[in-house]
Amino acid sequence: MILSFSGGKDSSLALYYALREGHRITYLLTTVTEGYDRISIHGVRRELLRRQARSIGVPLYEVIIPPKCTNEEYEKRMREAMEDLAKKDPDMTVIFGDIFLEDVRRYREERLMRGGWKGLFPLWGRDTGELAREFLKLGFKAVVVSVDGEVLPGDFVGREYNEDFLKDLPEGVDPCGERGEFHTFVYDGPIFSAPVNFEVGEKVLRDSRFYYVDLVP
Repeated sequence: MILSFSGGKDSSLALYYALREGHRITYLLTTVTEGYDRISIHGVRRELLRRQARSIGVPLYEVIIPPKCTNEEYEKRMREAMEDLAKKDPDMTVIFGDIFLEDVRRYREERLMRGGWKGLFPLWGRDTGELAREFLKLGFKAVVVSVDGEVLPGDFVGREYNEDFLKDLPEGVDPCGERGEFHTFVYDGPIFSAPVNFEVGEKVLRDSRFYYVDLVP
């Protein structure tokens, strides 16, 4: 099985459940933006991603995509990656951390089916408030690395993802950030052999909308 891994809390929790259920994960599949050496969308440095994978103990499979990647180019590179992965893992199942966005799940399943793959969604249909608190109760630790400034103030970026963070979320913002309100980087928890250490660096605003914090290894 392959796990779609962003370095964030939902994919980390999906990995936890998959391992608990006895699934053998052969690769963590992550998209990295070419030229920036950062996890796409989340903006976390590639070196921290690699440290996560080493601590988890599952090999990393990186799909390199260009900045401002078109959907056509993204699908082309993912298709090539899946064709390669099919040679390495005959199970041909991809695990995702999606929770309730029907259109996202449908998009994933349609494209997987074209290549003979199937999807597994261990978090699907769960209450996101319950999932958020379960994530914390299990001992996971995460920091908020990006925020959509149209729904959250910029000072939410760089904060620990904890009970205080959840209490401070404005009404209507999903506690798991399922609609893209925020993204996280998980640095410790039950799937890690050791914490992934970093320092919180510079905070920046991009495209007059998205706030990011640089995590420095």
